Amino acid sequence: MPTLTDEVKREIGQHFVFGFHGHEVSDEIRTLIREYYVGSVILMKRNVRDAKQVRRVVQELQRVAKEAGHERPLLVGIDQENGLVSAFSSPTAGTQFPGAMALAASGDAELAFEVSAATARELKMVGVNWVYSPVADVNSDSRNPVIDPADVARFASAVARGHVSGGVAPCGKHFPGHGDTHVDSHVALPVINKSKDALQATELVPFAALVGGADPIPSIMVGHMALPGLTGDNTPASLARGVTRELLRGEMGYEGVVVTDCLEMSAIADAGQGGCGVEEAAVRALEAGVDVVMACHTFGRHVGALEAVYRAVESGRLGLEELKEGGRRVGRMKEVYVGGWDDVLTRGEGWDEEWRALKRMNGELSKVGYRKSLKVMWGGDKLPMRVEDGKAVMVFTPAMESVNAAVDDKDDVGTSYAALAEAVQGRHVVYSASSGEVEGICDDIGGVIFVLRNADRSAWQREYMQRVLGACGGIPVVLLASCGPYDLVGQEHLADRTAYVASFEFTREALLGFASNLIR
Repeated sequence: MPTLTDEVKREIGQHFVFGFHGHEVSDEIRTLIREYYVGSVILMKRNVRDAKQVRRVVQELQRVAKEAGHERPLLVGIDQENGLVSAFSSPTAGTQFPGAMALAASGDAELAFEVSAATARELKMVGVNWVYSPVADVNSDSRNPVIDPADVARFASAVARGHVSGGVAPCGKHFPGHGDTHVDSHVALPVINKSKDALQATELVPFAALVGGADPIPSIMVGHMALPGLTGDNTPASLARGVTRELLRGEMGYEGVVVTDCLEMSAIADAGQGGCGVEEAAVRALEAGVDVVMACHTFGRHVGALEAVYRAVESGRLGLEELKEGGRRVGRMKEVYVGGWDDVLTRGEGWDEEWRALKRMNGELSKVGYRKSLKVMWGGDKLPMRVEDGKAVMVFTPAMESVNAAVDDKDDVGTSYAALAEAVQGRHVVYSASSGEVEGICDDIGGVIFVLRNADRSAWQREYMQRVLGACGGIPVVLLASCGPYDLVGQEHLADRTAYVASFEFTREALLGFASNLIR
């Protein structure tokens, strides 16, 4: 059996990407890099204060790795899908751009390329070299009867090419497809009951485009969903040999890096949800042929996963040669997208001025993107909404409800909706399931903006909207779907008296784009 030498530990360390907490390099991540030789780090929103701080933190992480004797610099990744999942975006850090659904709504794949290239340039300037994007999941919701997987492939490919042009390694996710489920793998294991043929006709189309051709995407993320029609049981795809080794590597011929989604999601980590725990999952993922195991949050689980892999290698459960093969794939990606120590530890004279110039340019592109991605669902003849002089607009926005563990942020949501009300100089009403009477609520009002947020899953939003419409007859009304586009499916009769617009996200920039382009 293999002896657990320092060389073997260094090899094992290259197969993990871990997160840490705080705006400074923590003692825990130092330990993981120095003592366990972890070769990749993921930055989360909790690590981002401003661009200069992120750059300083990344360079410190790289210095720790160099001093620990790492052969190559770290891969430093981030969830920057744009839209609602934008870990680097803030007024003091990266530019907020439209997300995948919003960009696709524009119909402009070149715009998707430009946005992704701009995002990559910002990430590269602060030292981030790996971005967990594009999302290549096909939203096969039954309310999308005309969705075309080829369109998803076209936009995902444009996003990937944009990131590559900016010098950052993209990562297509969530293989083999997470679009045909309403279950969030942060909280439970989704089960997608589709045959392999059905998957090939829909879910696998974008991934085939990403991994095929002359320039295959450098990395793919496998998701935490069960596909019994493909694997024969409810093993999560991220831990299934039939998904990575047989389908992705064998049948599709993919030779790039494969990384798991975060193993600390409940679908994997929580035994009560059928999970096997992070430590065991790390071993199973590597057995299944994954190259890099991701765990974002907990130091104890990080160490436990590493030590579980140590034991698996010592016992012969995990083959060292197979690990080394995966390590070579990781090394090749580092050579292309990270470079050497001089590349990651440069002083960067003139950095501040260059950053400000890039932010100004990208700010203008962001405005274009949000304008183009607004989708008028009906009532275009009533837009832009014109308000009688001297009268205010009443802006109704929904109280916070959970959407997704990756995007829920009560403070951010509230601030975005308040910014919309301020932009139209309107009166702001936050409504909830317990909101009271509406009689007289629209007296002396010149127009209404009624914002919905996944109202197809929150009947109280539709109910309150109907009451407001009844109380506000005769004045202009614009309905805004600020997240999913399904809020008013079956309510088309409202087109007689309202306009209905989808922004696809409730970011501040999306809502301000709506206000500046559709309200007068």
